[in-house]
Amino acid sequence: MNRSSQIDEFRRLFQVSRETFESLVKYEELVIDGNKKLNLIGNSTVNLIWNRHIADSFQVIDLIHKNDKILIDIGTGAGFPGIVLALAAKERKITLKVDLVEKSPKKVKFLENAVDKLNLNVKVICKNILDGGIIVADVFVARAFKPLEEILKLIHNKTFNYKKFIIFQGKSGNVELLQAAKSWDIEYKQRVSVTSNDSKILEIKNLTKKKIV
Repeated sequence: MNRSSQIDEFRRLFQVSRETFESLVKYEELVIDGNKKLNLIGNSTVNLIWNRHIADSFQVIDLIHKNDKILIDIGTGAGFPGIVLALAAKERKITLKVDLVEKSPKKVKFLENAVDKLNLNVKVICKNILDGGIIVADVFVARAFKPLEEILKLIHNKTFNYKKFIIFQGKSGNVELLQAAKSWDIEYKQRVSVTSNDSKILEIKNLTKKKIV
């Protein structure tokens, strides 16, 4: 799928204003330029950025409610999905504070520049999320971060105080979820990604460790 076809598909899925579209194009340019020096996205996905990264990220705005005030993107990398969700929230007039957590100082510098160029109310935090401490937000999102089992352990250990935790899942998502269900009671909703039938969006609302009999 070429760039033009990807943009047509994006516009079919998400009707956005001219201002939002232009901001997404600017962000696309920043990511592609930054990727020449930094490992922001896989080289094989550069020509598929609208489908694989922008649309994939944008779809999560449908899971954000008007009363959700704080969203934290952990291990954000290039800013997917956090920056795209900040633009989506602005488009839909949702008052949402977005924090981007990234451990790489070089990527943090890229993110700060992108946030400035896009004029977004987004905070960039240079931190390894695994270093500990309790982090509070209405919504957490994790995309290409860690295997599901590791994320569940982090949630269970009270690293995150949340209303909902949204996890992007790839082809192995269902297998990981079935495996996790052996050890965890998970209150969740799962939906198929708009960008690929092989990918899923997992929304966790509650999690408890099963007792070993």
